[in-house]
Formats: sequence, structure tokens, C-alpha cells
Amino acid sequence: MNKKIIDFLKNTPQVYAESDGAFWDDEHISKHMLAAHLNPDCDNASRKQDGIINSVNWIEKLCDGGSNKKLLDLGCGPGIYAEMLAAKGFQVTGIDFSKRSIDYAVESSQKKNLDIIYHYQNYLNIDYREEFDVVILIYCDLGVLSPENRRILLNKIYRALKPGGMLVLDVFHEPYIKSFEEMQSVSYEQNGFWSPEAYVVMQRNQFYEESNNTLEQYLVITEEHCKCYNIWNQIYSKEFLEKEVTETGLTLVNFFDDVQGKEYTGLEETICGVFRK
Repeated sequence: MNKKIIDFLKNTPQVYAESDGAFWDDEHISKHMLAAHLNPDCDNASRKQDGIINSVNWIEKLCDGGSNKKLLDLGCGPGIYAEMLAAKGFQVTGIDFSKRSIDYAVESSQKKNLDIIYHYQNYLNIDYREEFDVVILIYCDLGVLSPENRRILLNKIYRALKPGGMLVLDVFHEPYIKSFEEMQSVSYEQNGFWSPEAYVVMQRNQFYEESNNTLEQYLVITEEHCKCYNIWNQIYSKEFLEKEVTETGLTLVNFFDDVQGKEYTGLEETICGVFRK
């Protein structure tokens, strides 16, 4: 454990170095993640409810209505978008790698009598063939993945779309760098987000200028364990995003400032791309 702490303080991790585990599927941490998803005034896991409603209305308009259209929601969390889209007439399939979120989503859809298909699955492992009219990947999930895994996912999305099908996704955009604060901190908690036991958390935020990546790194130390969690993000330019997605064979339809359909200005911290097969 001491060596791990020293290595954390001494070494800068390589870009997209892996975490010690999937914190979003941890028995304790996933409780806090679910609570954040379901808080309509919080945007730490999902966006605030007003923004989600605007996004769903815009996606419906973009697709000329949802009736008889099959939609794949990648990283669906507890089904907030999925339920709203199903209510618009879309036939929704949701995939997420948090069992707690999927269990909640299944129970919620059953209570509301919504016919939504949910899978507890890593979306890198999907294997659909020309099944969906629309695929959405929202909350800047693409940039969390390494370049290799982004290629894998985008190619799988291409295969999952019907001819003429549409991909809607958002990523962090270059202006985000201005608000990203490089820092290091150490704090003690009796219990909290990272553990039900007393723990120390060392946080390091770092910007990798050469590759345009950000890292939020957390070393969580309890009496018995020491785990490191790396949260990566790729920062995109418009040109980089277009190149990365169209290499799969998809064609750019348009760029927007966000997944609410705001006209593209290039001044916002996110960029939304709409692509068609």
C-alpha cells in the first residue's frame, strides 16, 4: 500500500491508464451514483431535469417523431432519458454497466407500464446488426474511452444502425479546458461517496496538453484497501470529432453546441454531433 501511495505521488499516469475497478458498479459507490442520477437539480451523473426534457424533445423533433422507431440508449443509467423517449413512442433499448442503475430502471419501467428493454452490459460488447433507427450516447461518454475502445464502439454503433439510421452524441469541446482546474488535494472522510468506512482520498486533476486529455484521479485509502480511480476525458475540436466518427462510414449531418439542439457557435464546453449511416 505504501508503494502505491508513493507511486501515485511520484508518477504521472500514462494517458488512459486503467482504474483499479469499475467504481460505477461498486456496491457502495453505485448507491451515491444512483442518487446523483435521480436528483433533478444535480448534473454530476445525469444532466439536470430541464436539460434532459429539452434533449428528449429535440431528439424527437430530429427524428420526425418516435413512433415505430427503435432507439438504442448507450450508458442509459437508471433510464431517465429512456422513459421519456419511450413515452414519445420510441421502442427503446437501454444498456448500462451499473447493475444498480439497470435494476432501478427495470423496476421503474414496470411500475410505469413502459415497454423498455434493458441490459446490464458493457456497451463495448454490443453486437447488433442494422437493428436501430437511432443510437444516442449522451453525457460525453465517448471521450471517457481510450482511442482503441472508441474505434471499437463507433464501429459497433455503425453496424447496429439501419441504413439511414442516426447517431446523436456529445463530447467535451475545446472551451472546456478553460474551466478545468489542475490541482492536488488530500482529505479525510469518516464515510462518504468513496467508502462506507473512514477513508483518505487524494485527488489529482491534470491536463495532458499533447493529447488534449483531462484526468481526474482519485486514490482512496481505507485501513484495508487502496484503490486508484482514473476518470479520463478526450477534449475534441469539431474537426477531430468529425474525423473520428466518419472513419466508421457514418456521414456528418450537423454540429450543435449541446444535445438540446442549440445552434453551433463553438463557444460552449460541449459539442453535439449528429451523424447518419
